[in-house]
Amino acid sequence: MGGCGAACTCLAWAPPGGRPPPSKDGPQRKKRKSEVAEVDKQLDILAIGTAVGSILLYSTVKGELQSKLDGGHDNRVNCVRWHQDNCCLYSCSEDKHIVEWNTQTCKVKCKWKGDNSSVTSLCISPDGKMLLSAGRTIKLWDLETKEVYRHFTGHATSVSSLMFTTVKPINENKPFDGITGLYFLSGAIHDRLLSVWQIRSDRKEKNAVMSFTVTDEPTFIDLTVSEVKEEPVKLAVVCRDGQLHLFEHILNGYCKKPLTSNCTIQIATPGSDEDSTPTPVPILAAAFCTDKQSLLLVYGNTLQPIIEKVSLNTTESHICLIRDVKKVLSLKTDVALTKVKTPVVNSDTKVLVPGIPGHSTAVKAPSSGKEKKKNKRKPGESQESIEERLEALDIDVSKVKTPVGLPQTDSFAVLLVQGLESNDAEILNRVLNTRKEHVIKNTVARMPIHAVIPLLHELTKRLQGNPYSASLMVRWLKSVFTQHASYLSTLPDLIPQLGMLYQLMESRVKTLQKLSRLHGRLYILVTQVAASEKAQDVADVNQTAKLVYEDESSEEEGSDDEMIADRDSDENWDEDEEKEEQSDEQDMDMTVEKEINGDSDLEPENESEEE
Repeated sequence: MGGCGAACTCLAWAPPGGRPPPSKDGPQRKKRKSEVAEVDKQLDILAIGTAVGSILLYSTVKGELQSKLDGGHDNRVNCVRWHQDNCCLYSCSEDKHIVEWNTQTCKVKCKWKGDNSSVTSLCISPDGKMLLSAGRTIKLWDLETKEVYRHFTGHATSVSSLMFTTVKPINENKPFDGITGLYFLSGAIHDRLLSVWQIRSDRKEKNAVMSFTVTDEPTFIDLTVSEVKEEPVKLAVVCRDGQLHLFEHILNGYCKKPLTSNCTIQIATPGSDEDSTPTPVPILAAAFCTDKQSLLLVYGNTLQPIIEKVSLNTTESHICLIRDVKKVLSLKTDVALTKVKTPVVNSDTKVLVPGIPGHSTAVKAPSSGKEKKKNKRKPGESQESIEERLEALDIDVSKVKTPVGLPQTDSFAVLLVQGLESNDAEILNRVLNTRKEHVIKNTVARMPIHAVIPLLHELTKRLQGNPYSASLMVRWLKSVFTQHASYLSTLPDLIPQLGMLYQLMESRVKTLQKLSRLHGRLYILVTQVAASEKAQDVADVNQTAKLVYEDESSEEEGSDDEMIADRDSDENWDEDEEKEEQSDEQDMDMTVEKEINGDSDLEPENESEEE
């Protein structure tokens, strides 16, 4: 598809059945090769909408671009639909417009505004006279007048699929105008409900008559149209989660409760090998075969999908098909791998890898099938001497020491980057458990810019571990933020990258206030206990000191006098205190009596006189 030039956004196959015969449009057909039309009446043409607003008509038989429809849209084309008579094509776009194209002349027949926001989906009625369009709301247009015939509520998000589910009305007594009484289905992005609507004769009914519930957003829908009154509509819905839901329901008016699927189909790998567990295989699309009983399933990888016909005659509500996708997909890659020649390596030699001095890697010895080759390549004398030299060079990283006795910071930076790239816990532990501030600072300064975010992720992971390792990680965080702040501020997705770290910090900081209060209280208690213990110890020492103290006689007398004086003064103090206490007590009694009895103020004077 080299001729596209812009991203393809939607496509639609031209209907093979309703193609007009070559005689009708002879003059226009000269643009194409008439012989191709004669050779293959079912000439497959694919209409492809692009992101720039043009539509490409691609002939799959010729394998080339047939024509390009320009001048209709000036924004991304969301949906293209062929009309039954085939020389007419309808398209809708982000530019809010619907365009009717004449594919013979490659010109716009008619263009009109479809909605107030982008129009995302289209569907032509079974008789070809009406057109359904949908952005969020759904409108039914009369194609002759280009006027809205009916209006429906729609969905909260953009409608991604629209299709008619019936071709005849239920009530066959009334004359059929080609549209009244028909049901159609709609699905929207991020919406796990498929809605069914009915076109009524009155304009009042704008809401869905029933809905089907699925497990995830529908990505692909196929259905068998109900042609007879009692024939149920069969619906196959592929969801974004890779599951397929099958519904079977007779459409007969309003149903309040959302209908659940009759059957859910999933595909998984067998998981029979020793190491492998069963893994789900996503279903990409599904379509009913002409018999309306069997299904075509498309599953696996989008680049190399597997298409399989599955007949369903079961009443089970959940089916899991076991398919070994890996065997099917890995055939070609295995063939390619065998062409790669593996060099024969002698088991005695050692291989040095660039990076740290002495960082050696063991090479696996080749399989026993290559024993003969190995014998041919016996190492000579010169090889042994090289080996000796290599051994002399083979220095262990842990032995590389600076005069201080620590590994050098440049080797630390290399180690750190290697550990982050290979996700080697041993290397990371050796580097990150460093306590020396200057080593951390130098390592962070010397590490390359591209390793900053992986380092932050690793630190965040370790911060969630035990508190001891967290305290070590904080030092690293501090130096990363101080030294690489300018780089980090340039990242557009910094907030999602460091979201977990922010949350961790917030949760830790929240408890800080409570912890500091508790710490303060405990500190006061501990200091009081320590102070009281200290005071007791000091008192004992003082007593012993007083007993042991001796000096000359003259000074002794003086000290005796001083001690007597002290005693006297102490006794006086004691007396004074007793008097004060008594007077306080009397005052208290006095006030109480005064309050109770309401006596005069003479009593306190009398008491004082007595005193």
